[in-house]
Amino acid sequence: MNETKRAVLEALSAGPVGGPALAESLDISRAAVWKHVDELREAGFEIESGSDGYALGGPTEYNALAVEYGLEAPFAVEYHDSIGSTNDRARELATDGASDVVVLADEQTGGRGRLERAWSAPSGGVWASLVCRPNVPPTRAPLYTLAAAVATTRAAREAGVDARIKWPNDVVVPLEDDESARPYRKLAGILTEMEGETDRVTWLVVGIGVNANVDAAALPPEATSVREEVGDVDRRVFVQRLLEEFDAQRNALESVVDSWREHALTIGAHVRVDRADGEVVGTAVDIDDAGALIVETDDGEQTVSAGDCEHVRRA
Repeated sequence: MNETKRAVLEALSAGPVGGPALAESLDISRAAVWKHVDELREAGFEIESGSDGYALGGPTEYNALAVEYGLEAPFAVEYHDSIGSTNDRARELATDGASDVVVLADEQTGGRGRLERAWSAPSGGVWASLVCRPNVPPTRAPLYTLAAAVATTRAAREAGVDARIKWPNDVVVPLEDDESARPYRKLAGILTEMEGETDRVTWLVVGIGVNANVDAAALPPEATSVREEVGDVDRRVFVQRLLEEFDAQRNALESVVDSWREHALTIGAHVRVDRADGEVVGTAVDIDDAGALIVETDDGEQTVSAGDCEHVRRA
């Protein structure tokens, strides 16, 4: 957000203020004040003009300025009404040297999940990709995926959804019918991409897709949405809480695994993990410090670093 616009918003949020006083305090012309106020109105901010000056009613739109306003995390926002893939755009920004930027869209037309699977991303969802440049070795990069899962889960729970984490990178809502073949529906997914060298990460792109204000009919049958669970959510606030929680988690990586465990649905579940070299079936008992899943099988404990995990009924 332009620093002058930020200063105008901060001044207006404190109460009605006249144009001349605002111009003097910001050391800009009255014409510049009017221009910034007009642009903020066009961006969806309710700004009333009265005898005592301008008064701010708050943002009413879902866009970059609205999300940045009041955001307590150091991210700039690039917003698109529609885009092919937020992750693709975030990778472009990362390659150009960007950091702490969020690419946000109302809809994606070419969204994808793990293993290049198609991802339904209709209008009304939260489709965001975060560009980060962490000073960590590649072995620590998976912790950022865990941090994103924790942040998404906590934002959803604050919105009233009984969200939990399914290893490795899904946020799900458990079904009351625990006899179902798949005892949960998917609310959100996370796709992390990385470029780096042997000893350090150059950049990370953490893609987060949340079925927010989306009708269930627009989603696959195994998915759900915030709208389906509790009704529509203020996406601006949802994104702010997600970004703020992610920022908190990435700045406390030593506690990310414990935070993940706090919301885990997978730990204690009977699971089948499909890997390139075969499947692992057993009870998920924990994750290790790098986020790998520990499964108790008939042949003893196995540690699984990657794979497709499903919770299954015991035979």
